[in-house]
Amino acid sequence: MPAVLRKIPFSVQILLGLLLGAVLGYVARAGDVAWLGTTLNTVGSLFVQLLKLAVPPLVFTAIVVSIVSLRGVANAARLALKTLMWFAITALIAVGVGIGLGVLTDPGRGVTLDIAGAQPPKKTGSWTDFLTGIIPTNPIGAFVENNVLQIVFLAVVAGAAALVVGAAAEPFVTLSKSVLEIVQKALWWVIRLAPLGTLGLIGHAVEAYGWDLLAPLATFTTAVYLGCAIVLFVVYPLVLVAAGRLNPLRFFAGAWPAIELAFVSRSSVGTMPVTQRVVERLGVPREYASFAVPFGATTKMDGCAAVYPALAAIFVAQVFNVPLRPLDYVLIAFVSVVGSAATAGLTGAIVMLTLTLSTLGLPLAGAGLLLAIDPILDMIRTATNVAGQALVPTVVAAREGILDRAAYDAAGRRGLDEPESGAAATPSREPVAATA
Repeated sequence: MPAVLRKIPFSVQILLGLLLGAVLGYVARAGDVAWLGTTLNTVGSLFVQLLKLAVPPLVFTAIVVSIVSLRGVANAARLALKTLMWFAITALIAVGVGIGLGVLTDPGRGVTLDIAGAQPPKKTGSWTDFLTGIIPTNPIGAFVENNVLQIVFLAVVAGAAALVVGAAAEPFVTLSKSVLEIVQKALWWVIRLAPLGTLGLIGHAVEAYGWDLLAPLATFTTAVYLGCAIVLFVVYPLVLVAAGRLNPLRFFAGAWPAIELAFVSRSSVGTMPVTQRVVERLGVPREYASFAVPFGATTKMDGCAAVYPALAAIFVAQVFNVPLRPLDYVLIAFVSVVGSAATAGLTGAIVMLTLTLSTLGLPLAGAGLLLAIDPILDMIRTATNVAGQALVPTVVAAREGILDRAAYDAAGRRGLDEPESGAAATPSREPVAATA
């Protein structure tokens, strides 16, 4: 990287890319400059494609290593249980925010869309598909098809087996650690291209989605952004203060590089190395962070699996004039908490939305009405996802007495830098003990 760029903070580089992309996107749309619009789309698509390229090996090796690393953590089962519990608690609060906003704003009232022409998306979800889709028929096929949910299943089984086997599994564990380091190193090179990727992604969004497309869905779009903002800047700070006795400003200062990268990349898994880096900088022990962050990146989705499907279900019900009963709102909450893994850390939340709609008996074609603006919504959803993925390990570590408070208070004072070899993948030898 040129020396001049190294002197500019990474967050500033992202912001400059965002602003320049918005300007170029406006020029491409207003001036009908086709080549510029195509160029912006190509740049943004290549950046996301590079992130997705690393997803299968990154998810598999990260989860295997994270499970094996738990043997160096005292009270590992307790930490894992507390992590899952806080995943569920914060998801339940987030879906409550989504339902509350949906009831208050009525996002589908008065919306005039071509319902007759609405078609279900190609990817749909049901409880049967979700449960049977977890187990692959062919382990190689899971990687070829980039089925993250199946890759997670294979990684959990392999990691648990390696943990039980012990010494005989060390060559496999060592190989997994080596592959993880290599993938993370390559991914960090891609992440350094984030300012350029931001320029292309935001520029294409501005060029492709004008007010004429957003106007009919303005209330819904505003509600999604407002709901995610409430979770990000109201719910999470309250959780930090009430549950962890932590300064929210320090948390956001430390976690912001991951949040902003998630906003532009729209990929929780692609952001995972940065998320783990900032979580460790916030004072969470590496052994615990290497478990909590990979699992969060594939299952903790407060934006995609809580706020968004709640609002979208209410929107679809109103557009199709289907009244929702109190039990339906309970079902929305249930699906959001239990079915989060259906989103699997990839861009978009269509599978989760169709899972919610099918559970409520709403037309799956309603999801097709929202496909046009999904990339715009996915940015704030993914930022919320990643913030939650950083929040829970921090809160759990604080409550269990294993958080480095001095590191937490110093978070955000240094820029984002690439971790040293092995820093994100190899746990230290000192065991981490969770307090009773």
